Amino acid sequence: MFNDIGALELLTLGVLAVLVFGPEKLPKLIQDVTRTVRKIREFSDSAKDDIRSELGPQFKDFEFEDLNPKTFVRKQLMDGNDDLGLKEIRESFDLRKEIADVTDAVNGRTPAPDSANSAANGSAGASGTTTSPSLTKTGDTAPDLLKKTPQQAQPERPPFDADAT
Repeated sequence: MFNDIGALELLTLGVLAVLVFGPEKLPKLIQDVTRTVRKIREFSDSAKDDIRSELGPQFKDFEFEDLNPKTFVRKQLMDGNDDLGLKEIRESFDLRKEIADVTDAVNGRTPAPDSANSAANGSAGASGTTTSPSLTKTGDTAPDLLKKTPQQAQPERPPFDADAT
């Protein structure tokens, strides 16, 4: 509950409490606050036990922390319950391949083949195929994204005729 309170803040609160309540009333105040917190916890625990007993035996594993949306989502999606196939989706997503595909599409290059095709083409790449500076034809190595590729010649545009439009 108070995980983010440092030593300096705690010391400041202690000095402030001594100044406000005085050194003679402070021990009695601490006892009263402790007693009140203990009673609230006991009341909360008895209410939880009453609710669990009223729900019946099918809810014996019910935890009130599961009602928190973060906990519920984490328990349903991230734990062993994989009814939606999320584990396969997480494992099949290759961020580097996706970024390389997007980079190739932006630069106008042909997309790189998958790793299965590159493994099959590995022997062809070793036999001396011709390569361009940015991408091999066999796909056995990844394109070097830091090298600039030579600009391809732009096709000549037809002349603009203002009267035709």
